[in-house]
Amino acid sequence: MGEELGHHGDAEVAPGLVDLAVNVRRDPMPDWLSAPVLASMSTLAAYPDPGPATAAIAARHGRPADEVLLTAGAAQGFVLLAQALRGARCPVVVHPQFTEPEAALRGAGHDVRRVVLTGDFRLSAEFALPPDADLVFIGNPTNPTSVLHPAERIAALAAPGRVLVVDEAFADSAYRPGLDREPESLAERRDVPGLVVVRSLTKTWGLAGLRVGYLLGPADLIERCRAVQPLWPVSTPALAAAAACASPVAVATEREIAARLADDRRYLVRRLGELPGVRVVGEPASAFVLVRAAGADKLRLALRERGFAVRRGDTFPGLGPDYVRVAVRDTATTDRFVAVFHDILVDSEGKA
Repeated sequence: MGEELGHHGDAEVAPGLVDLAVNVRRDPMPDWLSAPVLASMSTLAAYPDPGPATAAIAARHGRPADEVLLTAGAAQGFVLLAQALRGARCPVVVHPQFTEPEAALRGAGHDVRRVVLTGDFRLSAEFALPPDADLVFIGNPTNPTSVLHPAERIAALAAPGRVLVVDEAFADSAYRPGLDREPESLAERRDVPGLVVVRSLTKTWGLAGLRVGYLLGPADLIERCRAVQPLWPVSTPALAAAAACASPVAVATEREIAARLADDRRYLVRRLGELPGVRVVGEPASAFVLVRAAGADKLRLALRERGFAVRRGDTFPGLGPDYVRVAVRDTATTDRFVAVFHDILVDSEGKA
């Protein structure tokens, strides 16, 4: 258990580096988002009222309001679940995935059991959890692998007496041609017993600094999480953003952004495929790709010296020093990155 569970992509970033380590979109906020956030600043003397934002998110996902809980980012959602479900006998985290769920569980005193996917890191039809697993965390699309698991395969992990937590922080980044909604999302499923979906507004809308996310799930589980949540955990500007991002114009814009991201991701995968000894793992479906190359830990440092920050892979359980995660950016940035990466690989080969 030697991984650094608290290490995140922002630790890789420094002034002067091109940021390919943090999976947050950096485009300017649209007016329909920035206007209500700015307007909310005039009401900061009042305590935050989560009611309107909760109602908007509930409407977006076709749920009653008591099945929604606004949180200070998705990360707080993991902490609330870990605290609220302290009685779990066999909590399981399916790795590789975002490390905060396991960190939150350990912080709450849970004895965590890991189930590690291998190969292309996809859930196979034969995949099975420990029979006594009563609290399970899995990502979809999964950070850092960028794997998008079939929704039915994840739903099949539900069982009587089990809470199944699906981290959909990157769900709005996934795209499938001809589909006007998020592929493989379980956010609107109310028929899966014990299902809790964790969502984030950080990634697509560039709101990491506002700290806003939410939980979706059965009303009794949501109430248990609310009971351990601090008072007024989500700020008024964050609530304004949450309501705006649940609007029909926001949902439509998400699909447009996801389509453009898919084009940029295909371009990045193709260019990386031109590099000797470099392999993009599986079929990436999100705002980042997982790259495998011999000595990637040293290549990461060389890239850093040449002006590019990528996310190390060895802090993710189930990966190791031959992996790095690379955020999808525009094609011009990809071209610059691949050119530098190519030169480093040629130099390293010459020194071998």
